[in-house]
Amino acid sequence: MQTVIIVIHLIVVVALVGVVLMQRSEGGGLGVGGGSGFMSARGAANALTRTTALLAAAFFATSLALSLIARYGASPTDILDRIPAGSEQMQDGSGVLDQLGGSGATTGGETAPAPAGEGNAEDQVPTDQ
Repeated sequence: MQTVIIVIHLIVVVALVGVVLMQRSEGGGLGVGGGSGFMSARGAANALTRTTALLAAAFFATSLALSLIARYGASPTDILDRIPAGSEQMQDGSGVLDQLGGSGATTGGETAPAPAGEGNAEDQVPTDQ
């Protein structure tokens, strides 16, 4: 249901943008010099104004429908609720970040070696001055 409304909403949005850009502007803008002859000026203005109003009403209706579906449709899920309660990570005291093995991570009581250039005199390269 939600996917159908999203597709209708996107079609309405594209049509609304197209209809608004086709309208004749009062002074400057995209309608300058665009004297298309498929309709009279008065007939085109009336048709485009009505079409714009209908598409705007459809846009508001689909927007409200999507917001109501998001609010009252399915129960909202939290990403923290997806973690299993008895996961092995929580039992041994190590988390996800400890498993990545970055600097400062502890594995089996030993501290990981510091990256090169951080306080080790052997790793420092002398510079010519």
